Amino acid sequence: MSIPDYQTIMLPLLELASDGKEHKISDAIEHLATYFNLTDAERRELLSSGKHTRFNNYVRWACTHLRKAGLLSTPSRGRFQITPRGLDTLAQKPSRLDVKYLRQFPEHSEFVGATTPNSTHTGSNPALDFVANLEQPPDEVMELAHRELRQNLAQELLERIKTASPAFFERLVIELLVKMGYGGSLVDAGMAIGRTGDEGIDGIIKEDRLGLDAIYIQAKRWNNTVGRL
Repeated sequence: MSIPDYQTIMLPLLELASDGKEHKISDAIEHLATYFNLTDAERRELLSSGKHTRFNNYVRWACTHLRKAGLLSTPSRGRFQITPRGLDTLAQKPSRLDVKYLRQFPEHSEFVGATTPNSTHTGSNPALDFVANLEQPPDEVMELAHRELRQNLAQELLERIKTASPAFFERLVIELLVKMGYGGSLVDAGMAIGRTGDEGIDGIIKEDRLGLDAIYIQAKRWNNTVGRL
């Protein structure tokens, strides 16, 4: 099966703790990966940031929500244990635990940003409704939104650059190379711009800060693929 969302993980995670013992979150991740029949590739799948594995992140978020609802406690770092409230919840034999179910607990309402915890029983709290409808944890949603904004910004900048003058484009390329750490200053780099008889050279930058080697630049706006020389 595919990687379950963090809300689907909540009930199996609470059931794992039903023995009343302390459990390591790392052991829970391994147990739940087997429970959901995840493949090795699914276990290794990374978030879009490339820093953490997706399933591990989802298990930790499920644990966080259960703790904030008072169903689990944290006896020590990296460990969790079921609480009396958690045992009472399992005794009711719920078919699923999710954010909508947890809204009955005021502590959880406060965690997701509810301003009036008592209103959560009516289902009228927009903060809870927003989180409840997320298949991905909020941090991942924010990360994806940030990534999309950056991509849109990059596309908008590219379109503006394409409509700028050739002189502006040449200068932009040279400033970018200097900002990337090549030696010399913008004055040095722009020494060939606008000169007559420059044989098409748009700028010169120093390959190193000592200025021992020079790189001659030709900047051209070209929409098609650039072939080999």
